[in-house]
Amino acid sequence: MTDIKGLTDSEVKASREKHGSNSLTELPGETLRAKFLASLKDPMIIILLCALVIQLVLFVMGRAEWFEPFGILVAVLIAGGVSSITEYRQEQKASLLKAQQEAGETTKVIRNGTIHEIHVSEVVAGDIVYLQAGDKIPADGEIVEGSVKVDQSALNGETEEAEKLPNSSNDSYDIKDLLNKYYAYRGTVVCSGEAYMKILVVGDKTLFGELALEVQEAQRKTPLQVKLGKLAHQISVFGYTGATAIVLGILARTFITGNLPPDAYEWARLIIDAVTVAVTIVVCAVPEGLPMLTSMLMSFQSMQMAGDNVLVRKINGLETAGSLNLLFSDKTGTITEGRLTIAEIALPSMKVCKSLNELDAESLEDIAMGAGANNSAGVGDGQVIGGNSTDRALMAFFMADSDILAKIEAAKKSVKESVAFTSDTKTASITLSNGTKYIKGAPEKILPHCKNIASSRKKLDAYINGQAERAMRLLAVAKDSGSGMELVCVLSIRDNVRKEAVDAIRQVRNAGIQVVMVTGDRKETAVAIAKEAGLISRPEDVAMTSQEMAEKTDDELKAILPNLRVISRALPSDKSRLVRVAQELNMVVGMTGDGVNDSPALKKADVGFAMGSGTEVAKEAGDITILDDNFKSIAKAILYGRTMFKSIRKFLVFQLTVNVAAVMICFLGPLFGQNVILTVIQLLLINLAMDTLAAIAFGSEPPRQEYMNEKPIPRDENIITSDMLSEILTGAAYITVMCLAVLFVPKIRGLFGAVDVVYLRTAVFTLFMMAITFNGLAMASSKNCVFVMMFIFVMQWAFVEFGGEVLSVEALSLDSWLNCFVLAVLVVPFRLGGKYLLAKYLPQYVK
Repeated sequence: MTDIKGLTDSEVKASREKHGSNSLTELPGETLRAKFLASLKDPMIIILLCALVIQLVLFVMGRAEWFEPFGILVAVLIAGGVSSITEYRQEQKASLLKAQQEAGETTKVIRNGTIHEIHVSEVVAGDIVYLQAGDKIPADGEIVEGSVKVDQSALNGETEEAEKLPNSSNDSYDIKDLLNKYYAYRGTVVCSGEAYMKILVVGDKTLFGELALEVQEAQRKTPLQVKLGKLAHQISVFGYTGATAIVLGILARTFITGNLPPDAYEWARLIIDAVTVAVTIVVCAVPEGLPMLTSMLMSFQSMQMAGDNVLVRKINGLETAGSLNLLFSDKTGTITEGRLTIAEIALPSMKVCKSLNELDAESLEDIAMGAGANNSAGVGDGQVIGGNSTDRALMAFFMADSDILAKIEAAKKSVKESVAFTSDTKTASITLSNGTKYIKGAPEKILPHCKNIASSRKKLDAYINGQAERAMRLLAVAKDSGSGMELVCVLSIRDNVRKEAVDAIRQVRNAGIQVVMVTGDRKETAVAIAKEAGLISRPEDVAMTSQEMAEKTDDELKAILPNLRVISRALPSDKSRLVRVAQELNMVVGMTGDGVNDSPALKKADVGFAMGSGTEVAKEAGDITILDDNFKSIAKAILYGRTMFKSIRKFLVFQLTVNVAAVMICFLGPLFGQNVILTVIQLLLINLAMDTLAAIAFGSEPPRQEYMNEKPIPRDENIITSDMLSEILTGAAYITVMCLAVLFVPKIRGLFGAVDVVYLRTAVFTLFMMAITFNGLAMASSKNCVFVMMFIFVMQWAFVEFGGEVLSVEALSLDSWLNCFVLAVLVVPFRLGGKYLLAKYLPQYVK
């Protein structure tokens, strides 16, 4: 375009001042401080903060030691800090990758009469941009000369290339209609052709920029947040009810026994003692280690998943993935390989070949000329360069034979005439220097003119129809040596289903997760791919087009949803509607996406899986980035999420057994005459030290494939199931009875040969810690977990032998240690026996 000078430097400056820069507005990310403050709103941490305030008040009154509120404060800081720091680092890592990618984005513009290569952000309205195959369009505008075919899938999800031409007749068109022929959009990629484009809109005003700003929608609570919110309420009710009951119990015992305080000071002392015990009850009831466990689990699992091509951008996305019961998945690149390949070659004789070495020499050479030399793509540095997706697939196919590739390159140099493919003719041809003409194109345009297929035409037509039903893209190749056109072959081209995706889809469906493929392809292609991938296997499975879905009301769509398997010709608005309708049914919804058009749905879904090869806007909207675009990696994310939830449930059984037993001991002890059995310091040691180690133990459990054989847990189901409750209550009941028996049952107390109350309370403390440790060992399923539990044994020995007055303990004799060991280890058969009896006589309560 020699007559265009482009903008001058002064015009560039004026345009930038008037229309703004081409940079997209960066949504400010949360600071580390903001993330930490947000974590303090967690219901479990709020309970901890309440306990902290109570402990501070008692410390000021002289009724608590400084390290008691300090210990709770440490638990809060660890719980909120670990998750906040991990999520912040993951977001920083993603931002770094984004910055590195954007640093290399350049474009070619005409300025001051010469061509310059500049960074995309420097483009201004009015610039003339030179476009070639492989270029990413830097902003929105009109084609002014030449023509190009562009891949607009980043905006509309359509795999079909769109042609862009100059609007020479000044036709009116809608710029919101991406299928118009004149307007090109930022973020789309030139597949073939060359053109000059005038930039009309830059930055946030481009369609790409507008969509990028639409993803600032708040998400609903995750399934785990819902469950933990319920649990926090239940625990607070349990703790505060227990605290009130103990105050009333102590006062009632005082009145019943007649030991009334003689004066106001003694009454005040009695009430303070009762309140102190009540505070102990509250501290016992709160599972301090739970927020810390969830933070550690999410952080540990997200770091481990990075090695499995899964980048967890938003830390809560991981646990949500484990709760999915509906997943809307893209087709291209996720279920399929994302690139076209040559599947079959059918010769006129109806011989079908799958590779070059199955062809005879004459057919091989003719196919190489008709589909290789007659090709807009080329080969350089061992890679296919230029051309449209079909031409690139053909050249990649010929790269398997270096001799054929050399003949193709030589033939390209001898081409004396070529006719490019157009949407009208649907063919492309070349004429070699020897006069032979080779044509490739749509079979319906070529087969009627071929004279050598009269006897095999019916079989060939049947073959072509069958391949079309298999979602094959068909390309006929013919030659004309001067005596008429002859068919060389019919090529079947397709984006093949990933082999590993078929297994992963089967695994996910076995896990009770419904998978729906959402694609821009036509219905016949989508159904064929869905059948091969294993998504459609029953007569009642439903595939519908976007138009068919639009004709359904929300209630009608909800009725169809359980059997829905495919949405074809999908629009961006379809994805958002599907997510909304599924969430109204209280389903936990996952959505995959890679384009800017997918961003609103990715943000709205409970967990958004953005593809690693997708746009940065999609990655920002998603919770998890699948770095290899593979459905198999999505299945891994689901497995890790389920593993995390299993670990949380195991930890809850462990910790709530501790808490219930401690509450019951502290509640019943004063009623039997002992106001203090386990001191606040001892309870804090148990809750903080042991719970921290237990969190590490259960948090490091490896993913187990058997978890993918279970059905998804409903979003609103209690995190504590009936069989978990039975384990908690039977274990806690045994521990409570044995600990109280050491103090109040003569035969058990006699085993320790002591009358010193401090010694007996030390035995209770030791028995308590041993019993809960054996209880944890019974649930352990990894070597790390067993190792940590064994370390707890060593730690409790140190507490007892060296704790002294600080922990209100005395060193125990060997006989006492052995007695504690025997009484403690019996918790395992007692707990398992209770579980067995429940399963036998009340199976309806066992899940």
